[in-house]
Amino acid sequence: MSKKNKHIQQRNQPVVSERLAAVVSRRGRRTIYLGIGAVITGFAVLSFADPAGQNFAASLSPFIIIGGYAVIGVGIILPAGKSENPPAARADVTRQSPEREKPASK
Repeated sequence: MSKKNKHIQQRNQPVVSERLAAVVSRRGRRTIYLGIGAVITGFAVLSFADPAGQNFAASLSPFIIIGGYAVIGVGIILPAGKSENPPAARADVTRQSPEREKPASK
């Protein structure tokens, strides 16, 4: 690979990571982490189930595990909150229009 291609690849790398970060909102990531915690908790509860499957752990753990996977799915499609502005919108708000800075003609 030539030097030119290495520089192009390095320049494009942050753009790809910004796109991936924009796919799932901050609120969605928190929801996904909550779902992962629920799945882990479900498997931990499942470890207490007896071989015959007659105790509370055997009855409760499938619901916790499936609920955790459902929460992960919701977190993937969850939109951004009202206080969370996308990066493009923040740039538009802070950028000033050149027309405002023009002096008045006499």
